[in-house]
Amino acid sequence: MRISIRRSLSTKLGVTILLLAIPIFIASLGVMFLQSRHLVRQTAMDRAASALNVAMQHVELHLNVVETATSSNSWMAVTYMTPESLSDITRSIITLNSHTSGCAITIEPNVFPEYDRYFSTCSVRQGDSVVTMRDAPYEYFKTTWYQTMKKQNTASWIDPYDGVREGMPNKKDTVISYCKPLYKDGRFVGVISTDLSLRLLNDIIVSEHPYPHSYFIMAGTDGHIFIHPDSMQLFTNTLFRDTTNLRQKDIALLGREMIAGNKGTMRIKIDGASCLVCYQPVKGTPWSLALISPESDILKGYYILANILIPLILVGLVLILLFCQHTVSHAISPLNRLLSISQLIASGQYDIVIPYVKRKDVVGRLQNSFARMQASLKRRVEDVQRVANEITLRNEELTKATQLAEEADRQKTAFIQNMTHQIRTPLNIIKGFAQVLSDNNELLPEEEKASICSMIDYNARTLDRMVLMLFDSSDTGFSEELNCRLNETVSCNEIAREAISSLKAFFPDLSIAFQTEVSDSLSILANHLSAVRILRELLFNAAKYSDKEHVKLCVTETKNRVVFVVEDKGPGIDTNFADSMYKSFVKVNDLSEGLGLGLPLTKRHALNLGGDLELDTDYHDGCRFIVWLPKEKSAST
Repeated sequence: MRISIRRSLSTKLGVTILLLAIPIFIASLGVMFLQSRHLVRQTAMDRAASALNVAMQHVELHLNVVETATSSNSWMAVTYMTPESLSDITRSIITLNSHTSGCAITIEPNVFPEYDRYFSTCSVRQGDSVVTMRDAPYEYFKTTWYQTMKKQNTASWIDPYDGVREGMPNKKDTVISYCKPLYKDGRFVGVISTDLSLRLLNDIIVSEHPYPHSYFIMAGTDGHIFIHPDSMQLFTNTLFRDTTNLRQKDIALLGREMIAGNKGTMRIKIDGASCLVCYQPVKGTPWSLALISPESDILKGYYILANILIPLILVGLVLILLFCQHTVSHAISPLNRLLSISQLIASGQYDIVIPYVKRKDVVGRLQNSFARMQASLKRRVEDVQRVANEITLRNEELTKATQLAEEADRQKTAFIQNMTHQIRTPLNIIKGFAQVLSDNNELLPEEEKASICSMIDYNARTLDRMVLMLFDSSDTGFSEELNCRLNETVSCNEIAREAISSLKAFFPDLSIAFQTEVSDSLSILANHLSAVRILRELLFNAAKYSDKEHVKLCVTETKNRVVFVVEDKGPGIDTNFADSMYKSFVKVNDLSEGLGLGLPLTKRHALNLGGDLELDTDYHDGCRFIVWLPKEKSAST
């Protein structure tokens, strides 16, 4: 029962999908067919227009030959106006121009008295020969074509009816004529006309038709048709026949366009059949040429394609129905597997994993939703575990932070104790010697008084140095240093000598070797006080920690720098201490004199001046520090 229901459901879904797909499918095919029909018709228009242009070129070529032959011989007819010469001229035109079928010269009455009132000579092509004769007397000067030439005073082509001259021999072919008036001494004397066979013109045009049943028509000034594949339509019918018949309205519209000399394309119905018509005027004539192509020829391939596609569409719809039914059945089949897995999980087998599927349908999304739900529960459990681990980790970090805080507090206490000791020692010395001077001033010899005053001065300077260093290490001192202006002109040798002189106040008996490789005129733009403090602190440390005999200060230069080197001979600095010696309040020996601020402040001053302080680790006889300052903004005094 469940299988039959499933199959029934798949069939219902397949039919529903098919019913939804059919309108879209038919609409798409309809748009495609309409677009294809439009493209086929557009291609047919282009092809017909091209065929019409080719036919028009051939027609104009033959017309130009006739016009050229007539115009090039008209002056001879006027110059040598004798009956014999005129007959020879007509014969010459026909003989030399194979496109022509006849030529006639018609003269005004009484020009040649010997021929009485009428004189008209003509030459006609008959097979391979040319026959020249005189026309039988008739009132040719009263005909429309003759009067037209006499009035308009210009050469032109005339309709076939106008070209039929009374009294001429019977011709097998109807012709069109190119007529040109003749003037002698400014007086109209006659007309020369050259004939072109309509049958020849029709054969030329018919050879260019692009479709099996397409054909050309040529109409004259009044709409008369004189080129048509149906000979019954020639001369007797016009494009305006039976205009009361609604079926002929399109033909009448075509006739008006052709007579007006317009160029274009249109769709009309001829005898109930839809046709595509391309038309354009014949240059230099009052006629118009049109190419008529039945749409049954144009759309023949389109109709064949439609007859093939309709059965294919029906077969395709059946295949779609079967495919939809199979697809739906395949889509529903995973539901049973999902149900069995869900029942196992509900029974307590939580280790069973619902697999993900790549299907994008409702069943696939349902199974993937169950899989995501199971994965989400797993992530929740993992999140709880991760939070527990993070809490443990944070407790450990808090423990470490507490230890660091306790260490910082211990260091703060040690620093305060050290600073108190460092400041209290000179204060006690000053206080003790001041008491001695106060109680025994008159009893002490002058040399001892001078020694006591020297000790008081030394310890006072030591206190002043410590207070200054503490101020420099504070935030206020650092801000003042950053705001100091580096636009003072500082002499390199002068600041070296000033640092040595300041050191003498602490160590008056110390001998300091000073060497310079730069001239006294070499100056740099820096802060004078900071530069002196750098050298003074380095010299102070060298004097304090060395043997107090071999302290040297050297000044050199490179292309971009001024280099100060302070070296001494003594215990030096352990290389393991090289990285931490620039940290504030750090000392190699906790029991040594000082606050642990000398080298950190010196390093900071050098960096703020754009230079740096380095320990020469290749020097092993004591300690050697190298300070360099930039020369980019140097000024020569």
